Amino acid sequence: MGILKDRKKWDSFKMFLYILPFLAMVLIFSYYPLYGWVYAFFDYRPPKSLAKCAFVGFKWFRSLVSNPVKVQQIVQVLENTFAMSGLTLGTSWLPMLFAVFLNEIRSVKFRKFVQTVTTLPNFISWVLVYSIAFCLFNSTGMMNSFLMNIGWIKEPVLFLQSTNHVWFTQWLWLTWKNLGWAAIMYIAAISGIDEEMYEAARVDGASRFQIINFITLPSLLPTYFVLLMLNIANFLSNGMEQYYVFQNAFNKDYIQVLDLYVYNLAMGSGSYSVSVALSMLKSVISVILLFFANGMSKLIRGESIL
Repeated sequence: MGILKDRKKWDSFKMFLYILPFLAMVLIFSYYPLYGWVYAFFDYRPPKSLAKCAFVGFKWFRSLVSNPVKVQQIVQVLENTFAMSGLTLGTSWLPMLFAVFLNEIRSVKFRKFVQTVTTLPNFISWVLVYSIAFCLFNSTGMMNSFLMNIGWIKEPVLFLQSTNHVWFTQWLWLTWKNLGWAAIMYIAAISGIDEEMYEAARVDGASRFQIINFITLPSLLPTYFVLLMLNIANFLSNGMEQYYVFQNAFNKDYIQVLDLYVYNLAMGSGSYSVSVALSMLKSVISVILLFFANGMSKLIRGESIL
């Protein structure tokens, strides 16, 4: 028995050694940067070292709610963030539906072609995506040239500078870029469904729609709910690369999300301490949303995601 216990301990230790490099990477790239939060409590002025900057305590946190102009800006930024994240969250079922329809394509070659074409945009940087948008929708771009040639418009339409439907157009670009990649998780889940269930349904005379409705979709719901809860936890963290390249002087008030606002504060106006304070509050709210999502998962599914 002692030998078995020693062997189990050794096997457990080897398993720990396997994951040790990944734990180190998490500590270095996820937890070590949290040291930067200390800048929120100082009046930091680069290139001075932190030791030469005055300690101001919670001054910058109070400034977020004491200045009416800044409060108005933060409210507008939060409105943009909630709107764009809400659109993404409300349509989070699209990749699942796309994976279901993709699985129903009988031709293997055509299915692989569609999957490849819809997945490739995920590997294109947002800079290149904006270059495509600029060529298509610039005042002298293909879309304006086409509409003017057929007589629908007399003057070029400034699509990229327009403040109309900014949230919706940004959602369209995001969906086009990520739909195929997001569907991979559901395609893998579909491949794990017991084939005998499909065979039994076909023997009982079930149609393809009935098979999808009563077998495929219910089997995908656990995966969908786990991803949904994680998306809720990351509700405020909807990235900034997309909005950074698409922002301009005309649509800035409607496209500036929280991450982009923090970046603009630091890089544009040099308010490093204020931007750190705001990012700290965002992180705290994200943790609260994570525990809320975990509680909802326990309540609805009876399972925890943590």
